[in-house]
Amino acid sequence: MSNITIESLAYQIDGKPYESRLVFDADVKSAQPGLLMAPNWMGISAGAERIAKAVAAEGYVVLIADLYGQAVRPGNGDEAGAAMMPLKNDRAELRKRMQAALEQLQGQGKAAVDTARLASFGFCFGGCCSLELARTGAPLKAAVSFHGTLDTPNPADAHNIQGAVLVLHGADDPLVPKEQLPAFEAEMNAAKIDWQLLSYGGAVHSFTDPEANMPGKMMYNAKVSARAFRSMHNLLAEVFKPGA
Repeated sequence: MSNITIESLAYQIDGKPYESRLVFDADVKSAQPGLLMAPNWMGISAGAERIAKAVAAEGYVVLIADLYGQAVRPGNGDEAGAAMMPLKNDRAELRKRMQAALEQLQGQGKAAVDTARLASFGFCFGGCCSLELARTGAPLKAAVSFHGTLDTPNPADAHNIQGAVLVLHGADDPLVPKEQLPAFEAEMNAAKIDWQLLSYGGAVHSFTDPEANMPGKMMYNAKVSARAFRSMHNLLAEVFKPGA
C-alpha cells in the first residue's frame, strides 16, 4: 500500500510569496523520478491535488507549481481568467515561475528525487506552461501537454528542448485554434524534436477534468482521459528507463 502525502512548500519569486504542493509516497526512501505539474487555470486546487496523487502513486514525486502566488486561489472562471491572462501574455514571466518551481522540486528535502530523471506535464493553461518550460532548455526528459494551447511567441526556442514532447489533444477542442496544430508540428520538425501529437476524436477541452460539464466546449471524457494518461505513463517509462 502506498502512503501518498501532500506537503505545502513556501518559497519566493522576486520577493513575492508562492506556495506549491509536493506529492509523494512517504514510505519510499529511494530516489524517484520528479515530475513538475502545471495545473489548469484554477491553479492550486483540490482537483489538481487529486490528479497529482494518482500520478505520484505510479512511482513519482510530483510538485504542483504555484503559478499565481500564495494569495491567488481562483474560485471561479472569471477569477481564473484574470489570473491566467497576464501570464499567457508574458511568457518570460511564465517561464520564470515554472523554472522556480522546477528548482524547488530539485532542491526540496522532503522527498528523494532523481534529478537526472525529470519531466513536466500540465493541463489546459498548464499544458502551455509545460511546453514553455521545455522551450527554455530545462533538463527535462519529457514535456507533456493535456488539452493545452500550443502557440509560443518565439518558435525558434524549440531548439532548446532537451527531451521528448507529447501533446494530448481533443480533436473537437474549440479553445485550441486549429491553426496551432500545423504550426506546432512545423516548430517541432524544424528543431528536430522527438515529438508526438495524439488527437482524440470526439474530445473537447478539459477532457481529463471530471468537473468539466459544458457540452461542446469543456467536457470530461473518461475513456479519452484514461487513454491520455496511459500515453503519458508509457512515454515516461520509456524516457526514464536506464540508458534512455
